[in-house]
Amino acid sequence: MDKKQKIIAAALEEFQANGVEKTKVSDIVKRAGVAQGTFYLYFPSKLALMPELARIMVGKTLERIEQDVTKKEDFHSKLHQLIESTFSLTKEYRGIFAIIYTGLAASDYLQQWELIYEPYYEWMTAFLEQADKQGTIRLPLPATRFAKLAIGLIESAAEQTYLYDSGSQQEACKTIADTYAFLTRTLCADKPASF
Repeated sequence: MDKKQKIIAAALEEFQANGVEKTKVSDIVKRAGVAQGTFYLYFPSKLALMPELARIMVGKTLERIEQDVTKKEDFHSKLHQLIESTFSLTKEYRGIFAIIYTGLAASDYLQQWELIYEPYYEWMTAFLEQADKQGTIRLPLPATRFAKLAIGLIESAAEQTYLYDSGSQQEACKTIADTYAFLTRTLCADKPASF
């Protein structure tokens, strides 16, 4: 692991242990085993780490989706797997997501969000365009626009469940079903499907 990666990993551990506000750069470099000057070669402040943490989580999201969304399944099964995968990841990493949102909101880095999410937007756009070309769905908007809205809906529903609500499995199952129903009714008005 190079020094930058050590700093990022150490920062994540410190943020999880002490919160973003209470964590100092000196805590991060001590945990990383690097000099404080080395930290500033890569990051101007501790909040400058937030886009890096967000990139890591977008990467984990895409890895999980690629792993969970079966290539041979039909669109409806894939969409349901995608939603379940997002909920699972959000539950597993809820603390990290909370740190990222807190850190990005408290800094000037929130404007980088769209760039960070671009690989996920591209994946979702291709997923939707393929289903549209096959006649499985009817896109009510351009695919790129709908991809952003769909990702926002799915992630918001997962975050509502695991970051703000009780996070119970029963509530998660209901919200997954509702999110799936909402998207399929929008995309498949003439071809309803149920799960």
